[in-house]
Order: sequence, then C-alpha cells, then structure tokens
Amino acid sequence: MGPTASGKTQLALSLARHLPIEVISVDSALVYRDMDIGTAKPSREELASCPHHLVDIISPEEAYSAARFCSEARTLIDEISQRGRIPVLVGGTMLYFKALRDGLSELPQADPDVREAIEHQARRDGWPALHAALATLDPDAAAHLNPNDSQRIQRALEIVRLSGRPLAENYAQRSDTATAGDYLSFALTPADRSTLHTRIAERLDLMLSKGLQDELIALKKSYRLDPDMTSMRCVGYRQMWEYLDGNTRFEEMRFKAIAATRQLAKRQITWLRQFTKNWPCMAAVDPQAGNPLPQLLRATEAWWQQPL
Repeated sequence: MGPTASGKTQLALSLARHLPIEVISVDSALVYRDMDIGTAKPSREELASCPHHLVDIISPEEAYSAARFCSEARTLIDEISQRGRIPVLVGGTMLYFKALRDGLSELPQADPDVREAIEHQARRDGWPALHAALATLDPDAAAHLNPNDSQRIQRALEIVRLSGRPLAENYAQRSDTATAGDYLSFALTPADRSTLHTRIAERLDLMLSKGLQDELIALKKSYRLDPDMTSMRCVGYRQMWEYLDGNTRFEEMRFKAIAATRQLAKRQITWLRQFTKNWPCMAAVDPQAGNPLPQLLRATEAWWQQPL
C-alpha cells in the first residue's frame, strides 16, 4: 500500500516476474470500466503479464463500497491461495485496507424512502439545516462534519434515523476482522515529499497528453453521468468536468487537479502512519531510497513458505 504515484503498480509487476502472484486491486477508481487514463490504470500489456482482479468490474454509473470490496477480496484471496499462488493486494484506497483488517461496522442498509425524505428536506431547507438537524440527534457526529458536506450528512442522518443510535455506537459494531498473521504488509512511504509532488505533476501531464479530456468526453457520451457520481468525483475527472463545462481555464484545471492529488497523497500518508503503528507485520519502505524489490521478495518468500 502507498500514496498515489509512489510506484505500487510497478513494484507488484516486478514481484510477478519472480513469484507466482495474482494482484487484487485495492483501488476505488480502477473498478470502473473505460476510466483508464485518469485512473492511471495499468496498460493492457501490464494487466496481461500478471493476473489482476477487481479491475474494470463495474460501470461508471454504479457505486462501489468497502463492504463489496471486502466480500470480493476475501473470496479472491481464498481462490488464489487454493491455486497455490500468492494473493497480493495492491493499492492506495486505505479505507478498503482498514475494512479488510478491522472488519466492517454493522450499519443499516440504505433505505430509499428515508434517503428521499432527507434529500427532499435538503432541497427545501439546504444542507446546513440538515446538519443542524443531525446535531440535535447526534451532536458528536455533527461536530465532525462540515455543514455543507451533503454526502456524509445524508448518510449520518440515515443511519441515526434507521438505527435510533448515535453514529459512534453503530460503528463500534464490527464483524469479519482479520488476525494479525493474515497479512504480510508493506507501506511505501516516500520520505521526500517534493519528489512525490514532482511525480504527481508529471503523471497528470502524461494523462493530459494521452487524452484525459477526450476520455471524459467519451464517457459522458457512453454513460448517463453527472458530476456528483462517485466515479466522477475521482481526482482528475472532477476538475476536467469543470473545465469542459467552461467553469475553469485549462491551466486552472491543471493546477486544481495537481493540488487535489497532493491532498489525496497527504491523506494516504496520514493513514499509512497509523497503519504502521497499529498493524503488526507491516514494514515501512521508502521507495526513493533504492529499489524495494529485494526486501519485498525475501520477506514474501519467507512468509509464504512458513507452515500454517
């Protein structure tokens, strides 16, 4: 696991040249079909060189969840292991890693009627009013949310109204936790943030030169999309959508996309710091300090050969 542009994909492909691995993608953007350039999806040749799973599995019109990821990832881990191969989870969606390790909260399923009632009230009164309503039901949850964060306010209100319990109590109910020895974990943690920022800018420029703009135009023609969909909130697509709508100039779009990607990397690194403190058997590796493949290769071979 590691922040965006830290070299996770290439490290996994290098590992595949030495060990019988299959990659399970831990990336909330790679699940979408036809979103290739803006997600830095591995090329067809790279995907063909090593079995990849949870890539290109849903339409950009659909939503993907941590619960679905955990269910599908656990099934894949078992199937790959039964084939005598090594399942390698690769990605930067830290929430998915955390859900796989710690289990999922027993939250109530989405209720269309409750959700519609919340959305109707938001259209009438505005999201700050819904935030105030949440504050009367669950002050602690409201205190951690921006009054205009529509997505999180909606889900928090829905959970509290359906369960009759504060959010903290709902999240305390967990299932399907992993044991400490289930995973051998590596966190790619670049020490030089400026080098990572340079790589982020270079990668965005490469996406733009490959046709990110044309890709989004084609997506809008092929699917019924709107900018609030989960797929279109992905970094790069969100800023390009604003540009195509005429709300920003090209250079402003580029600047905002780079800034958003830096913020994403910062959040991912913060997650990684917590993981390395609390996740046994995790090694922090600086990919800028030299090729981490030999260390990863030795550790993986030793871990895979140990008796169950």
